[in-house]
Amino acid sequence: MHDKPHSFVAKGGSIGRLSTVCLLLASFTACKHNDFPQYAPNYREYAYVTNGASNTVSIYDVVNVRLDRELAVGVNPVAATASVHRNEIYVVNQGAAGMPGSVTVINAENNSVAAAIPVHKQPAALALAPEGDLAYVANTGSNNVSVIDLKDRREVAAIGTGEEPDALAVAPDGKTLVVANRRGNSVSLIDPATRLVRAVFSGCAGAGDVVVLPDSTKAFAACSDGHQIMAIALAHAAGKPSPADAAQIDRVEALLDVGHEPVRLALKPDGGEIFVVNAQSDTISEVITGTDDVLGAYLMGESPAHGIISADNAYAYVSNGRSQEVAVYAIDDGKRLGSIHVGDGPSALAFSAAGHLLFVVDARSNDVAVVRTASRSLFTLLPAGRGPNAIAVKAFKLQ
Repeated sequence: MHDKPHSFVAKGGSIGRLSTVCLLLASFTACKHNDFPQYAPNYREYAYVTNGASNTVSIYDVVNVRLDRELAVGVNPVAATASVHRNEIYVVNQGAAGMPGSVTVINAENNSVAAAIPVHKQPAALALAPEGDLAYVANTGSNNVSVIDLKDRREVAAIGTGEEPDALAVAPDGKTLVVANRRGNSVSLIDPATRLVRAVFSGCAGAGDVVVLPDSTKAFAACSDGHQIMAIALAHAAGKPSPADAAQIDRVEALLDVGHEPVRLALKPDGGEIFVVNAQSDTISEVITGTDDVLGAYLMGESPAHGIISADNAYAYVSNGRSQEVAVYAIDDGKRLGSIHVGDGPSALAFSAAGHLLFVVDARSNDVAVVRTASRSLFTLLPAGRGPNAIAVKAFKLQ
């Protein structure tokens, strides 16, 4: 176990009360008030971290940079997703061996459990429909996707997929659900309107993380058991596809060679590039989404696990799972700037709504590192439960 810096936690009701913390942290990082947003009295923002071994979610007050509470959820929570349309968080609980899992709904306004929705065996991931009324849950142990009505708090359909669906994403236009079937080595495309499988593409070994471009024209899947990602052109025209119009036909556009064991895909907000996190190569690969060109690979650290891109498309942050470091890569300059020392086993990453803080889930030291993006330095470490593994951030104003 590494020696961690002392974890200073801000107390009180506004970011203005961080002055004490700033003075205490001056020994290892500068702290400026103008690095933090000024919040309205009714503004709330929380980060939610799932603790797989504790059956809990740690909830962090982002405004005051402190642990708010630890909330009991289902058995073995593994994923969290924040609603854009509701003040709710959806937690995927894998459940016990051989038993169905569930989705816990957290009311973000009072950080309490609002509902528990049964799904199927070993749910692994959840994606929201663009309008926010439906959720799709990949059930790894049942080879299907649950469709959940979030208003009625119940499953309304189950759609068969390939073997062990492990990741999924909904196109921004709402016309395609992309599902990666890990053991099936395939990617399924589902029409959300009819809830029918539209196409299945094989040849993606250990299909894992998936992303869809902002214009809904293309999807990418990480083939995690190999060294490729699959680029899929999505049908996006209305009406029945015509064989003469390739734009209306779902098709594999390319299999792109990247590093070994690509586990995560970090899409730039503008959709122009994807940075592929290659766990066994200790690299990220840069892919131009419009042309499917792989520009190169860049060393990041030991066993990179997750990546995230800043809102201004300028920086990629990469957690290195077998270390205590998050690497920083300058996209325009095409170089690694250095690394930020965090807790042990950094994995999942999330920005605050304003982008001034980066939260790093440290899987082995059971804590969350809070990084100031302005100075790219550690601000504090906050305690988590046992086995933290995923994070979601929700910001809103009380009415």
